[in-house]
Amino acid sequence: MIKFVSDKNFNEMLSGAKPVVLVDFFATWCGPCKMLGKELELLAEDMPELDILKIDTDQCPELSQKFNIDAVPTMIVFKDRKAMARTEGYLPAATLKSKLEGFFR
Repeated sequence: MIKFVSDKNFNEMLSGAKPVVLVDFFATWCGPCKMLGKELELLAEDMPELDILKIDTDQCPELSQKFNIDAVPTMIVFKDRKAMARTEGYLPAATLKSKLEGFFR
């Protein structure tokens, strides 16, 4: 499931999420972010055991600063509420799925 979060509700959303969460830091003006958004929709359908949280970096400067977001899109994988992996740039859904599968073991 894909959910949009803000500076104010990020901790609450992460606490209430599934054990593995993919957080996508994006910007509405970013072409690769738009392409990635479509891939994340496919990923959400294919991996119902995963929660996906989306954070608009322009609307959430505190979270962007907290996680040192210098480029968009940037994705961070959380397992049991701890940041475990980070990637920048566009990736197709199949590649994302293969990278995420190890976090479910």
